[in-house]
Amino acid sequence: MIEVDARGLSCPEPVMLADQAIKKGEGTVKVLVSEPHQKTNIEKLAKSRGKKATSKAVGSEFEIIIE
Repeated sequence: MIEVDARGLSCPEPVMLADQAIKKGEGTVKVLVSEPHQKTNIEKLAKSRGKKATSKAVGSEFEIIIE
């Protein structure tokens, strides 16, 4: 599993980092973000790449698993 810690970064950085991880093609990617709109953007990215994204709130932050 590749983990991308994008907490505290401004858009489009979280999306760019997640996209790079997905392109590596090494299986599951876990992305950590700190803003709801970043979570939404990562979910949209995953869908556009034909991947399934599941997310959950972890405190005030979010964890997205892309498979």
